Amino acid sequence: MKAIPYGRQNITQEDIDTVVDTLKSDYLTQGPKIKEFEEAFAKYIGCKYAVAVANGTAALHLCALALDIKEGDKVITPPITFAASSNCVRYCGGEVVFADINPDTYLIDINNVRKLLEGSPKGTYKGIVPVDFAGRAVNLEEFRKLADEYNLWIIEDACHAPGGYFVDSKGEKQFCGNGKFAELAIFSFHPVKHIAAGEGGMITTNNKDLYEKLLILRTHGIVKSNDAYKNTIEFAAGTSDVKGNDYPNWYMEMQMLGFNYRLTDFQAALGTSQLKRADEGLARRREIAAVYEKAFNGKNYIKGQSGAVEGHAYHLYIIEAENRLGLYNYLRGKNIFAQIHYIPTHLMPYYKSFGWKEGDMPLSENYYRHCISLPMYPTLSSDEQQYVIDCINSFYES
Repeated sequence: MKAIPYGRQNITQEDIDTVVDTLKSDYLTQGPKIKEFEEAFAKYIGCKYAVAVANGTAALHLCALALDIKEGDKVITPPITFAASSNCVRYCGGEVVFADINPDTYLIDINNVRKLLEGSPKGTYKGIVPVDFAGRAVNLEEFRKLADEYNLWIIEDACHAPGGYFVDSKGEKQFCGNGKFAELAIFSFHPVKHIAAGEGGMITTNNKDLYEKLLILRTHGIVKSNDAYKNTIEFAAGTSDVKGNDYPNWYMEMQMLGFNYRLTDFQAALGTSQLKRADEGLARRREIAAVYEKAFNGKNYIKGQSGAVEGHAYHLYIIEAENRLGLYNYLRGKNIFAQIHYIPTHLMPYYKSFGWKEGDMPLSENYYRHCISLPMYPTLSSDEQQYVIDCINSFYES
């Protein structure tokens, strides 16, 4: 059996042709493909605005900057996520406070967040970064009510969940990143994600002011629009011999401290091409998840699994298993390269230096001791998936 990874990109001839056409065009960066990708993605997600950036981490950092996180600001996030979800707060000097997960969903538990808020004076916390971990959508309607009570903003980390949704109190589907409940949301286009652009990220929002600020922050804090100029016409032109709004074409202003977090046009072209078949890939992921769920349901050596959940985007399919290390090594010996998602962030040496320690997040830590992510990608064949299932059962039952 050939190697079966936990995730894999799917690059078609159409993707290749689209990228080659862009490479032959006049623009490799800062060209028309960026706007095309942004508009297509905003339409797919169901939000007003989208800002393409270099990667998901850059997206998180820009969100933190746009929301003015400052030294000492406290922000709540779960420990079961990639480190970038909390690192964006630290980039701005803020303080990360972890809230444990719900062991049934693997998502940040709103009850644990509420306990943190109720146990401190109002104003102690500035925001929440919920994570749609593995592709399962956080119920942001509930979090929005809590956030409004304590005057908090929300950044939705939806890197795992384009196309994912939860059903709100009115019975309506609320798609991840649609901007209805969170000020900002972010996505990633890493190769193992639903939409692969090599690298890349996207920020979505319905807030025009935040959108315009993000556009400036991703490009060094520099603007070239005449409407944004604060300096005089004479200074812009280098002469007093100007009339009306006759600004020279070369003039630009750095209005805030920003970063070079731009996406290239050929990456945007690849992302746009991939987006066209996003629903097809999502449907296949859900088919794979249903097979796993049926195969492991009732097995006494499986302590928990992602299961069949409405709206789940299934970036990952996770089982919690006995003797996880033994299973992991056994599968590798069978050419199945499962993965672990994630080591709890609060136990990383960097965060332990702030006083976090083992025992602080018992539910997350217990999850970590048993979790393993199985192969999950649209081109995984039925035969390959059955081989994975058979190997897992063989490990425990032989």
